[in-house]
Amino acid sequence: MSVAAAGVPAWVDLGTSDLPGAIRFYGELFGWSAQPPDGPDAEGYTLFSKDDKLVAGAGSVSTGGQPPTWTTYIGTLDAQASAKLVESAGGTVLMPPFDVLDRGRAAVFTDPAGASFAVWQPLSMAGAELANVPGSLCWNELTTRDPEGAKEFYGAVFDWECRDTPFPPIMYTEWLVEQQPVAGMMPMVGDDWPADLPAHWMVYFAVNDCDATAAHAAALGGTVSVPPTDLPHGRFAVLNDPQGAFFSVIRIAGD
Repeated sequence: MSVAAAGVPAWVDLGTSDLPGAIRFYGELFGWSAQPPDGPDAEGYTLFSKDDKLVAGAGSVSTGGQPPTWTTYIGTLDAQASAKLVESAGGTVLMPPFDVLDRGRAAVFTDPAGASFAVWQPLSMAGAELANVPGSLCWNELTTRDPEGAKEFYGAVFDWECRDTPFPPIMYTEWLVEQQPVAGMMPMVGDDWPADLPAHWMVYFAVNDCDATAAHAAALGGTVSVPPTDLPHGRFAVLNDPQGAFFSVIRIAGD
């Protein structure tokens, strides 16, 4: 299934308080190359590529309390229609649809539990050109304390269907488009989740070696929030870059 398809995560980007530092960190960690911004109108927004294919973006955030974070963009045919669906389903429009040069239209929302996400309506840029290989995005996962509410909300906005799988002590959910998994959902159950941790979308990047990548991130000034851990589908870790933005890496079993 194409990453540019409606209802499928199409893009991720980083909002950071130190764009030059982020460019260095992710360039060394994943082997990404940074493309120069598309002129002054791009306001410094930087595109990352690997093997000459777009993988992610990064831009500066103000210091007005917005923490550095990775944002998941879900493909849509009509950003304005998506905004109306978000509002009618109980979500909040943080940034109404806006043009991103000639590349597409975007909008930023929160779901009823407070998890932020965005949509991407492609024009000249469909989204990520490389996925599911080391150094690129391979999974997007909602982490929430209200999984049942999330099922209703995202089903209404993106027409997602669900497939639940027991993963003791929780039930893991895959979001489906045309019966194909496009993202996941992890319920925040138990004492392992800090009480002040808000609902959020996690981005996962594929790597060849989870342990080596975690160690490399720490050597570059990042931190390891969840050390390398085995899962049925691979070995993963949760990392923070030097500015505090969290993300996950995973070596998928069998790769």
